[in-house]
Amino acid sequence: MDTLILLVPLLPLVGFALLGLFGKQLAYLDNGEGMIGSLASATVGASFLIALYVFVQMASGAVAPQTVSLFTWIHAGSFSIDLAYKVDQLSVLFTLIITGVGFLIHVYSIGYMHGDQSFFRFFTYLNLFIFMMLNLVLADNYVVTFLGWEGVGLSSYLLIGFWYDRKFDGVSIIWTGDAAKKAFIFNRIGDFGMLLAMFTIYAMFGTLRYDEVNTLALASNASGFFPNGSAYSVGIITAVALLLFLGCTGKSAQIPLFVWLPDAMAGPTPVSALIHAATMVTSGIFLIARTAPIFALSQTAMTTVAVIGVATALLAATMGLVQNDIKKVLAYSTVSQLGFMFAALGVGAYTAAVFHVMTHAFFKACLFLGSGSVIHGMHEEQDIQKMGGLKQYMPVTYRTFLIASIAISGIVPFAGFFSKDEILWNVFEHGSPVLWGLLVVAAFCTAFYMFRLVHLTFSGQERFDTHHTHPHESPKTMTVPLMILAFLSVVGGLVGIPHALGHPLHVGNWIEHWLEPVFSAANNQLGRVSGGEIHSIEYVLILVSLVVAIAGIFLATSLYKSASVRPAELAESFSGVYNLLWRKYFIDEFYYGVVFNMLSKFSTSVLWKTVENKVVDGAVNGIADGVGGVSGAIRTVQTGIVQNYAFVMVLGIIAIMTWLLLG
Repeated sequence: MDTLILLVPLLPLVGFALLGLFGKQLAYLDNGEGMIGSLASATVGASFLIALYVFVQMASGAVAPQTVSLFTWIHAGSFSIDLAYKVDQLSVLFTLIITGVGFLIHVYSIGYMHGDQSFFRFFTYLNLFIFMMLNLVLADNYVVTFLGWEGVGLSSYLLIGFWYDRKFDGVSIIWTGDAAKKAFIFNRIGDFGMLLAMFTIYAMFGTLRYDEVNTLALASNASGFFPNGSAYSVGIITAVALLLFLGCTGKSAQIPLFVWLPDAMAGPTPVSALIHAATMVTSGIFLIARTAPIFALSQTAMTTVAVIGVATALLAATMGLVQNDIKKVLAYSTVSQLGFMFAALGVGAYTAAVFHVMTHAFFKACLFLGSGSVIHGMHEEQDIQKMGGLKQYMPVTYRTFLIASIAISGIVPFAGFFSKDEILWNVFEHGSPVLWGLLVVAAFCTAFYMFRLVHLTFSGQERFDTHHTHPHESPKTMTVPLMILAFLSVVGGLVGIPHALGHPLHVGNWIEHWLEPVFSAANNQLGRVSGGEIHSIEYVLILVSLVVAIAGIFLATSLYKSASVRPAELAESFSGVYNLLWRKYFIDEFYYGVVFNMLSKFSTSVLWKTVENKVVDGAVNGIADGVGGVSGAIRTVQTGIVQNYAFVMVLGIIAIMTWLLLG
């Protein structure tokens, strides 16, 4: 079993190495693209099959959760870190999502990237990304997680800026290289918080292994002392949790570090699906879930996570209402859905958050790949104002896109209904009615902007130049993954039927039962009981969420299904609000106009002109000038006259004899 587990991350690494070394040579062969795409896809597909086998063995009880250690990676004094993988219910579930959805994205990319001059390089980066992401979720300790954490940051930089010589001009114009740098820099800000958290954890607990840290944190709370002998402090636990959360806001695009994700649309569409659906942006969800006992010890940290999650969900959902770039709508949708997940984590609904990660991976990957199919069929056009009537040209893309849109809107019995309802109920029960109400507004916005997107893209009159644009359905390599993801968007939620609905049907919540061992310690700390009591109000809340979603769909359909109302015309009716949402609440302007300019001026006037030029350079030049002056003075002693040297020698002898006689 150890060997099989090691193969899961190893196979994508092998694919990365082979393609990196020999991909260019393969590209020159007759069927080079097929060989490259097949190799990259096969490595990820094989990892998925192995992970599926491990999952089946664990579900049947034949294999218990375990840690697989490869070797001692870092050893310095008392500090020692193993390159080790933790195989439990949480890591196996994330591994299945990453490799399963990742495999479909790899297959899809064979058709989407056909003819690209750097075809092999693209798949090389994809394999590297999957390898790093698997290290992140399988890690037994913070350091190995950080290896994967930084690895996906590097890989995303390479993938977002893959077309580094192009401008992303779907609606807004940005160089792909600038978008990649923006993502990289904002992630580094979050990573700094994670590093500080790791330093603090090691100082308090003397270890960086997840199991040991979680156990010692709970024990310290009970005993009143940290393992290092210092008195237990809720403030330190809160600081650790908030620093970890800062790292999560970077990777998972939450306030205040969410602005990089919409611009990341500059990368190829399969990259958008890979980063925004099932992998990189869910890293923050995984980290909080893995360190749940630490967060459970700090009510301040929990409240912060919940409030930031709700605020992000609502803020991004309103921004998505006015976007006209097909991928930008989905980007803001991703930010919003991640906010739902963080809201669940903030109220202690860990299973609900992870469940939504899974369902979101299905329907959001389907939506992103569907948008790529539209872009492919429309010859790189991304502005939905220039589309319309595409369902007759792209029937498979339309049907799968519609299914995924229904799922993300939260309509029963599609996958999104079950996971979103679980989040809303937990926020109402363990959070507050105010937070619940804000999430309901965000859910309404989700249903509205998704069906606005559906109708402006696929319904109504054709708004493109039929003489130059000839829409067409995508090849099977692209449509088959869409159909599989659409199917999962329909049935994927059945593994997490809420108790309120499952009890009358005698159906259990499988995913809650599966993850219960992982979150038992945190749930005990919070006083939560698995399953819980069924309240009549839960049925009312389910009905409310359904009515709200249907209302959003109905309103969007009435406004946008026909060609009578266009986005530009509707924008004129709400010019003030529209401009505020279109400019994203001027957050980017604030960052560039205040934060960036302030730092730039401070760096120029203080750090460069004063600290560097006057202090650093002044000290270096001053020492050099001093040495030069002293050496110049000493040099004058060297006259070349022997009598002077003899005179100095006699003076020296007299001085030494005087010291010896009088000393």
